[in-house]
Amino acid sequence: MTISVCMIVKNEEQQLAACLDSLVPIADEIIVVDTGSTDSTKEIAARYTDRIYDFPWIDDFAAARNFAFSKAAMDYIYTADADEVIDEDNIRLFRRVKELLPPEVEIVQMYYLNLMEENAVYNSRRELRPKLFRRLRTFEWINPIHETVRLDPVIYNSDIEIRHLARGHHAKRDLAAFGKAIDRGVKLDKVLHSMYAKELFIAGDTEDLKAAVPFFRESLADPSRSEDEHREARCVLARAYRLCGDTAGFFALCLRDVIAAPCAEMCSETGHFFYDSGNYAEALCWLNDAIFETEAVISIFVQGTENLELLADCYEKTGDPENAAKYRKMAEEWEIPDTV
Repeated sequence: MTISVCMIVKNEEQQLAACLDSLVPIADEIIVVDTGSTDSTKEIAARYTDRIYDFPWIDDFAAARNFAFSKAAMDYIYTADADEVIDEDNIRLFRRVKELLPPEVEIVQMYYLNLMEENAVYNSRRELRPKLFRRLRTFEWINPIHETVRLDPVIYNSDIEIRHLARGHHAKRDLAAFGKAIDRGVKLDKVLHSMYAKELFIAGDTEDLKAAVPFFRESLADPSRSEDEHREARCVLARAYRLCGDTAGFFALCLRDVIAAPCAEMCSETGHFFYDSGNYAEALCWLNDAIFETEAVISIFVQGTENLELLADCYEKTGDPENAAKYRKMAEEWEIPDTV
């Protein structure tokens, strides 16, 4: 098996060398597509490859990745970001995959390790992601009777771990990209709908949420959207309405969710509403439900440090210092789960 490493980059001078150093042992060619760097990114890339291309940025990551993939010539394509590093142990695993991977495998998934917890927009430390792709796909017939062409890719879940060494998260950049895509009339599919909701809930500020209101109102009214998407829309809108002071809109959404099937996000928003209103006893009940009695549908962080600290504050304000101390300790010890 041969591998083309394909990257899209912009102003990555602080991280690119470490990434490429780790990829040299598994790469048969390295392709770097620059989308407008103004630092020394291209000069650093030139120390590793002469396959460097310029691609004008058009607010479309897929277009840039497709351009990079179009330059590949090897059997498989490995897609990398400049803030990723593969250590020696995992390079050995990667080489083993390179030697022994059956030819019918079309996608290899690897574990993505988020090591910047304070800047995370992920719900877990470790998640499988598709990273290695067969460049040319061959179609084959399957089933001995009523034969058909196999359409689903053959996927192999490897044990390879990739360290994500991000210098801060890219939420503002990503949220701006979502907004531009929506303005262009792009219909977000179910996966992007969920990702947009997650980034807003984990990293969006009041202005980001306010700007997203028209999209999620439309999503909530769209009968072609799934119930999961409608629930995501209700959660985002509830937070936006709470932060913007739209009490009627806030409770219309929260009550509907609580009656149907409460989720951690809606209980959290209700708890925050009562806390901000000075009703700490009521806030305490809702925060307990958010953290311990319901499941998160968008962000595991609503069951983490911030709400545990708020819960402790509620116990303190209602005259229960013992529970206040208990939940402050839990807040200090809470960690992003390894997997969700």
